[in-house]
Amino acid sequence: MNLDKIDKKIINLLQHDASISLQQLAEKLNLTSTPCWNRIKRLEQNRIIQKRVALIDPESVGLELIAFVQIKTRQHSEAWLKDCVQQVKGFAQVLEFYRMAGEYDYLLKVIVKDMRNYDQFYQQLVNNVTGLTDVNSSFAMQQLKFTTELPIS
Repeated sequence: MNLDKIDKKIINLLQHDASISLQQLAEKLNLTSTPCWNRIKRLEQNRIIQKRVALIDPESVGLELIAFVQIKTRQHSEAWLKDCVQQVKGFAQVLEFYRMAGEYDYLLKVIVKDMRNYDQFYQQLVNNVTGLTDVNSSFAMQQLKFTTELPIS
């Protein structure tokens, strides 16, 4: 799908504040509500806008420890990967999960309350996902930048 300037502006405005009213959005775009609504619906139908969410401050809900978990494995079959993905997706603590190029095969971003909860997560991970040969964890001391806004221009 080709995005024109108005589509990109809609995306940027919604990325910044998805709670903006249709009327406010239309005004910022110099459109009436109906064409603005139609564009949003088209962006949603084409999965460019996948969902609208509330971003929660993790510390305010007791989640204070972020870990980046690097995984190595000798297992690379389709069946193993399918099972691994299913297992990892089952962990609510895993915010992001990537297959990587480089020294490690997979990278997880994990958030938990504290080190005790991380250890519980770690034990479940290594006991439920077979074939792991190395699991390396690094812990964030301070978050210096966080955004969900993609640079759309």
